[in-house]
Amino acid sequence: MRIAMLDVRLAVCRLASDAELPSWPRGAFTCVTRTRDELSIVCDEDAVPDDVQAERGWRAFQVEGPIPFEVTGVAAALVGPLANARISVFPIATYDTDYVLVKAESFENAAGVLRSAGHDVR
Repeated sequence: MRIAMLDVRLAVCRLASDAELPSWPRGAFTCVTRTRDELSIVCDEDAVPDDVQAERGWRAFQVEGPIPFEVTGVAAALVGPLANARISVFPIATYDTDYVLVKAESFENAAGVLRSAGHDVR
């Protein structure tokens, strides 16, 4: 697969499930998910207020898509080698493609692992 190394620094944030959608999420990559248990926001780490519960320091890989819905094994082909290398991941899927977030300190190592697994990482 062709995988792009995105030039973003992200935070994964947690708010109460009934929280209003805040105005601060911004950046080239923003993902909002609401469940009955929480409101999760992934966005530019510099946009996150200090008083918000957040895990900062994430970087992102993007599978170059779009990926048809009937294609199987895309996430496994990325997450499997990273798990074998003991690199923690935070996967996100959109309508068109998949993303895998890893901590910034593991980003270059993760790129090497993905290349060794046969992926075209740029």
